[in-house]
This record gives sequence, C-alpha cells and structure tokens, in this order.
Amino acid sequence: MFVSHLSLADFRSYSSLELSLKPGQNIFIGENGEGKTNIIEALMYLALLSSHRISSDQPLVKLGSERAYVRAKVESDERTSLVELEINAAKANRAKVNQNPVRSQKELLGIVKCICFSPEDLDLVRGDPSERRSFLDQLLIQRSPRLAGVIADYDRALKQRNSLLKSRAPQSSLEPWNEHLANFGGELIAGRLALIADLEPVFQNSYKNLSEKKSARLGYKSSITEPTTNKELNKNKILETINEITNQERERGISLVGPHRDDLLLFLGDHPVKGYASHGESWSIALALRLASYQLFINDGEKPILILDDVFSELDEGRREKLLAISNTAEQTFITVAVANDLPNQITGNKYKVTSGKVAAI
Repeated sequence: MFVSHLSLADFRSYSSLELSLKPGQNIFIGENGEGKTNIIEALMYLALLSSHRISSDQPLVKLGSERAYVRAKVESDERTSLVELEINAAKANRAKVNQNPVRSQKELLGIVKCICFSPEDLDLVRGDPSERRSFLDQLLIQRSPRLAGVIADYDRALKQRNSLLKSRAPQSSLEPWNEHLANFGGELIAGRLALIADLEPVFQNSYKNLSEKKSARLGYKSSITEPTTNKELNKNKILETINEITNQERERGISLVGPHRDDLLLFLGDHPVKGYASHGESWSIALALRLASYQLFINDGEKPILILDDVFSELDEGRREKLLAISNTAEQTFITVAVANDLPNQITGNKYKVTSGKVAAI
C-alpha cells in the first residue's frame, strides 16, 4: 500500500498542498512548527478518522476557515482508491470514495492503514491508562473497521449513563443504559483480549531484537473479574458488577465498570514497566509495541504505510539501525526530521524541505 498523491486544503498550516509521492522512503526535513508533522497527521486521520495528536477536530481546520479537506490517492493490490474527507469545525464530517459520497465517514476505514512512531510514544509506557487504551482501540479499528461502530456506541452509552448517574436518575432510567454499556463493553473487551493474544508473541520478539537483557510481556487489567474473548460472558460480568457497586456509582456519579476503566499492562522481567524501566528500556518497550503492530499487519497479509515522525533524534545508533531496517521492508515510509543530520547515514529516499507550510523537493 502507498499514497501516490496527497492534497490538503485549509488543514492546519496548509492553505493548499498538492504532493505527488512515490513508494519507498519519503523524507520531510523542517524545523519544528514548519508543518511537517501536519502531513503525518493528515495521513493518520484518513487511517483512524481522528487525530493521533488531539481529541478535537477544531484545531485541524485552518484559522478563519469553516472546513478542511484531506484527499489521497491510494494504490493497493493493483487497485487505486481516491479518498476524500471534509473535516468540519461545527458539524458532521463528510466523505467520498472514488468521488462518490458515502453515508458514513466510517466507510473510509481500512482503505488507508498506517503505523506511526513518534516521540509521544513514550506516553504508552509512562502515561495514563487512557494512552494504552487508545493504542489498543486504534489498532483494533485498523484491523477490524467494524469495531469503530462498537467503540462509538459504547462511548455514547457511557456518556448517557454518566449523565443519568450525575442527575441521580431513577433505576428504571438507568437499566436500558446498563444493558447498552454491558453489550458494547463486553464486545470491546473481547476484541482487546483477542488483539493482545495476537500481539504478544510479535511484541516479545520485537523487544528481544531491541534488547536481549530482559524479557517483556503484556497483560490486561479489567474492571471485571476474569475477562474473556467471549463477549456474552463479558456482558454478563459487567451487569453483575454494576449490580454489586450500584451504591458506589450513585455516590460518585460515574460509571465504575467497563472497558473505559481498563488498562494494557506492560511488564519487563517480573516488574511493571511503569516506574521500574529506565529511559532506554521505556523507549525499547514503546518501539516494540509499534514494531509489533506493524508486524501484525504483515502477518495479516497487509502492507501498511510506516510513519517515523521525528524519532531518529530520540534514538541511539543501535535502535536507529534496527528501525531503518524495518522501514526498508515497507512499501512506503514517511520520515520527518528537524535537520538532515538526524537521519542515519545509510538512508536513501525522496527528500522534501518543509518551510512555513510549503513543501519543495530537494
């Protein structure tokens, strides 16, 4: 898979950008704030239908404009797809595939698949559980686009149920939302556990290739006991737990059970990574998670676009070389750096200079 043309209009710092691209490595060089990461964000938005940097769409629309446009021509398996997305600051987004409007922007999911490395990946190790939940759910959506609807339905049920709890609504009003929360939540937990089962072997292997001193493994901490890959069993356990903690939830005015309370656990040797791992070990864990995600797509028979957003400056020479070796296996790689000196010496590819929202081939 590769993007042969990317077009942006009123997206972040770009009033207009038309960028013809080739397979292989596409390298964008520019100081911070010049707009190189905005190109990456546009690609990730097409893959996830949300920004990998922020939770709101508003900042994506250039100041003074009402909407932004992202268009990409995607070449995959001898098939060309033109995907177009209109991002609106104040209303629902709209999408087209091959110039035909689609009923839901979710129909774009699966057309563009990307794995992105960035300095913020350290948050996967050191940040809040929400960072790791987001990692799992974004990977789930790219592998199984249908689950985007499950996650959206769960979030709506959670929001409505929390609103009822805060307003001290009667039990009769809560019960339908208990059912919705348990139904969608049970399926989401099942999906996450199935994903972790697929991810863990390639994660362990990826970490071993980066550091042979200790073994790494994954786990899952849930707000229900003994969660499984059976969504019905999870649903019943969520409902049982809700009944057990009804008074606590009413006192606090929030939902205390469900996948929004869960966490992806990271272990190094016998210890949790968070609080025990060194800076280098934390980087290796974060890198292994992304490398494992990339390998998971390869195992699925996919060829995702690989994105390396300003990471070479953060890595030592050994990790740089291993990351570059992986990037050489991708059909297309996007690389951003602040200065050319941050690039490994042996790198080759198409280079672009990014200055004040303008992109020029070097």
